[in-house]
Amino acid sequence: MEESRGYAVFLFPQAMEALGEAIKPYLLDGPAGPHVLCREIDTAGALIEMTLEMQTSEGRPISLELMVPTSMVRMIVSARSDEAFGFGPRRALAPQGATVAATPTPAPAPAPEATPAVDPVPAAANKPGA
Repeated sequence: MEESRGYAVFLFPQAMEALGEAIKPYLLDGPAGPHVLCREIDTAGALIEMTLEMQTSEGRPISLELMVPTSMVRMIVSARSDEAFGFGPRRALAPQGATVAATPTPAPAPAPEATPAVDPVPAAANKPGA
């Protein structure tokens, strides 16, 4: 399994304009445009919570949480350790012309036939005086 190296969060241009100078220290520029590179994200609420690994002016590592409204986010891309982050040609998973064998799925087992409920006691035995 590939190890995740984090997430690239792309904001709408209007969001970056609205956030102004406050967002600029957290933006990285890349071939796909400016984005926030974060270790973890939480998209469960009205705000997207991004955990960033940064350094203080003295060079000490620090973990920051940056939160923006979900409506400001254009796209989130998972960055993986096996390839460089970016938009470009991807390696083919299987060589062209290779055939993939389809594995047939077994047919579902037929449902058991319904058996009518039968009174184990004959009707005559249920009558009083019988």
